[in-house]
Amino acid sequence: MIHVYEAGPDSKAPILLLLHGTGGTERDLFNIGRMISNGSSLLGVKGNVSENGMARFFRRLAEGVFDEQDLIFRTQELNDFLDETATQYGFDRHNVVAVGYSNGANIAASLLFHFQNALKGAVLFHPMVPRRGIGLPDLNGVPVFIGAGENDPLCDPQETKDLAELLTGAKADVHIHWENNGHQLSRNEVDKAAQWFQEQF
Repeated sequence: MIHVYEAGPDSKAPILLLLHGTGGTERDLFNIGRMISNGSSLLGVKGNVSENGMARFFRRLAEGVFDEQDLIFRTQELNDFLDETATQYGFDRHNVVAVGYSNGANIAASLLFHFQNALKGAVLFHPMVPRRGIGLPDLNGVPVFIGAGENDPLCDPQETKDLAELLTGAKADVHIHWENNGHQLSRNEVDKAAQWFQEQF
């Protein structure tokens, strides 16, 4: 997968896996990553799927309708990629926290839904439920921050509540922060995520 890795000054800080929204690049969330954890190493990844020339992490059949088979395949692909890059760059595979926005948040949530030890934690900005009707792995104590918009036209607030309920049911430690900025990512949302991150890690 196309990616950029930048080692951070604090070798013990979690590695931040940065996952862009639709049409983004591997560098899209670097500034946000630094705002959340200035000491962390950053791993920015570009999605392998193209939708009308825009990079995504998995295909969709329509707005808000995911191609589940492709989602499963791409989630496995990303998990394998993390295993490989941990060896390549010499970081602790069990010390990775995802920071994803929109489509990137969805693939990060999918990692949590499919693999017990894929992530140490996650910051999910405006995510949806990746899959329904499946059993989740034991996520006991895994901290998850969800940033959501009360008037988000692409992600209904009920979607956020459903995701939080599913993760909490798998014993994850979920915190939701609500904003009034629709689907866009606000500075205040990032600041709240940074504050949460410092409290958790």
